[in-house]
Amino acid sequence: MSEDRRLLRGAQSRQAIVRHGVDLASLEGLDGLSFGRLATDLGISKSGIQTLFGTKEQLQLAVAEAARAAFETAVITPTGHHPHGAVRLRALVEKWLVYAEEPLFPGGCFWAANLPVFDSRPGPVRDALAQHQRDWRLLLATQLRHAGSSADAELTAFQLDAVLMAANTALRLDDNSAVRRVHRIVDTLLAPA
Repeated sequence: MSEDRRLLRGAQSRQAIVRHGVDLASLEGLDGLSFGRLATDLGISKSGIQTLFGTKEQLQLAVAEAARAAFETAVITPTGHHPHGAVRLRALVEKWLVYAEEPLFPGGCFWAANLPVFDSRPGPVRDALAQHQRDWRLLLATQLRHAGSSADAELTAFQLDAVLMAANTALRLDDNSAVRRVHRIVDTLLAPA
């Protein structure tokens, strides 16, 4: 029974560390994470964090995975009841805009904060961030194909993703017209050819 409580405390500590790490990495990037910084911020021992994660890279991977899971819960899962195609694509865009506008993470889009830093650094962290990006674009392209609105769904998904990343930056800079622009662009992308 004592072992069960210790494991539960470890899991709870890991979850609290990772969640704070996601928030911090959205503001300062995954490079801003360190065992010492997290220990100071959370009032726990540096060695305790190192015991839970082992290496900074493992911490970064856990944080990236937690950000992906939170994104899926906030943006993707709530759109699952919409029919495939234009309706679901619009719902995904709306949920993404809420994700960036409110925002889910203090620094806005987690990937906008971290992809530019890791895009030219080979390794597991880059691979994890890139896989999320590919999965997101594939989801957009799949909905575009279902909508029948694009001869080249992958290209249009790429364009839409770029627009959303630009909107994230605009929202961080207090440009409230970004949401209206995204809606206009989506309308154009979904217009019959």
